[in-house]
Amino acid sequence: MAERIKWGVLGNAEIARVCVIPAIQKSKNGRVYGLATRSPENAKQLVADNKITNVYYSYDDLLADPVIDAVYIPLPNHLHHAWTLKALAAGKHVLCEKPLACNAREAEEMAAAAAAADLLLMEGIMYRFHPRNQLIRNMVTLGKIGTVSLVRSSFCYRMDEEILAKGNNPRLKAEMGGGALLDVGCYSVSVARWFMGVEPTAVQAQAVYHSSGVDMHMVGLLKFAENGLATIEASFITSLQQTYSVLGSEGAIELPHDAFIPWEREAAFTVRGKDQEVGQKHLTEGADEYQLMVEHFADALLGAEALALTPEESVRNMRVLDGLAEAARTGTTVRL
Repeated sequence: MAERIKWGVLGNAEIARVCVIPAIQKSKNGRVYGLATRSPENAKQLVADNKITNVYYSYDDLLADPVIDAVYIPLPNHLHHAWTLKALAAGKHVLCEKPLACNAREAEEMAAAAAAADLLLMEGIMYRFHPRNQLIRNMVTLGKIGTVSLVRSSFCYRMDEEILAKGNNPRLKAEMGGGALLDVGCYSVSVARWFMGVEPTAVQAQAVYHSSGVDMHMVGLLKFAENGLATIEASFITSLQQTYSVLGSEGAIELPHDAFIPWEREAAFTVRGKDQEVGQKHLTEGADEYQLMVEHFADALLGAEALALTPEESVRNMRVLDGLAEAARTGTTVRL
């Protein structure tokens, strides 16, 4: 295989247009070879801006092209399972947008299919590839703030009132895998598990629901062994909250409200000692975390390194998301 992989993209979603396709085109080891869209007219500018030479009028046609090495799937959540399985069956490696699936059962089937086909499957959890988050993870792992016992994480934003009223956005449709928990809560659950280093044993949650039936405002609690707790917040109806904090026995690490998507600006975080009210500010250089993510995936495909975010890791994240959804619906503690 060449040292620059050929990508295919299924659909013309905003995340693909704004973030992932430009990241692939900037990457050192990949290029977008083709785009599949059911509305080619709507993709003309995207194709021109990114110099994409091949446009397919159906997703199946793209998957049938033997030249394509890997596909990126930015489709609505309810289509992740079916199209990932189709892509794997066609012999393509898959980078699938978060959440990997709508539930753990689907994610398990996707992971099993990738393993059986000996193909890579990775969820697009881009924040893990940013240098700031990598540095913080190393600091926590090395015990710089002592034993971690509390993680707080929030990813909230306010949807336009007209969108909420109409209810026709995919994020507000239960049948399309909508809801704040799956849309942005998946990041906070991932953060909590990443910094705790173990899986939670039980979860609780409270939610406010849209008239369509999806959660639009949720707070969750994760319980871990050895006194570990984490709180997560996910919302479509609040002002911006996009941050996390990691608290240990000897100190705390806190991020501003660009924790998951700092774009390419210089990225800051603060470290406080256990008795300090004001901590020390640290800076990391700006980086495109989407570019780092697709470059890592391509390197793993080329055999240069192991996949950092495995399908099994994503399955475990989905199990916690399932538990939180059940806990909010039933008002009970869900054991995991």
